[in-house]
Amino acid sequence: MTADPIELGRLAEEIAREAGDMLVAKRPTMSGAVATKSSPTDVVTVLDTASERLIRDRILEARPEDRILGEEGGEAPGETDVRWIVDPIDGTVNFLYGLPDWAVSIAVEVEGTVVAGAVNVPARGEMFTAVRGHGAWLGGERLRCNGDVPLARALVATGFGYGVARRAVQGRVVAEVLPRVRDIRRGGSCAIDLCSVATGRVDGYYERGINPWDYAAAGLVATESGATLAGLRGRPVSPDFAICAAPGLFEELHDLLAPLDPDRDTD
Repeated sequence: MTADPIELGRLAEEIAREAGDMLVAKRPTMSGAVATKSSPTDVVTVLDTASERLIRDRILEARPEDRILGEEGGEAPGETDVRWIVDPIDGTVNFLYGLPDWAVSIAVEVEGTVVAGAVNVPARGEMFTAVRGHGAWLGGERLRCNGDVPLARALVATGFGYGVARRAVQGRVVAEVLPRVRDIRRGGSCAIDLCSVATGRVDGYYERGINPWDYAAAGLVATESGATLAGLRGRPVSPDFAICAAPGLFEELHDLLAPLDPDRDTD
């Protein structure tokens, strides 16, 4: 079975759209459809698992030998070098509360490199897509991140973890960052924050504790828009830490964050 990135990207977009339509139609209010995940502030709905099941089914219908990594269902083995990385709802709390910043995120890796991705933001009617080497797109508009923005004028997005100790550290870090930048935004979805860098809705982004399903597709959107996405001190992006911004601002933001040791969970 061939692994053409453009075709894989089209399939990711098609499936992300179907999952988003289902979620919009069935979105509950805060109710008994909620269970606890890692902590009382980390919730999962019945629709998280339903969305992932739909996505897995559609992928396997089209490409039955591929591997799949999903937030809810873990990793399913396969026979090819293609792996799908799925977040059925990124921004679950926003989804439950009826806030618009939640997304369905689907990325495709070939031999360990993400080559295509789709991030569907159904409540905003926005589909972000990217194919490696072919740019990042919002509908028919090619995306370019904001360039030549100094740190002092940068609008920076971030997010916070679920554990109490990690949140305490993150609060102290953001208190050091806030006086040095234009302002801080906290939207509640890593995928949307990275896409916001790509569109120029924010200038930069940083966060500790994001997972591959959070950033795989949107990270490609961001880098294809011209942004740099990496970790601290020359390391790659990982759950330890992520920074995303245009070159120049990336280095300034990194050099502000690194001495604060933001990749720790305790003082």
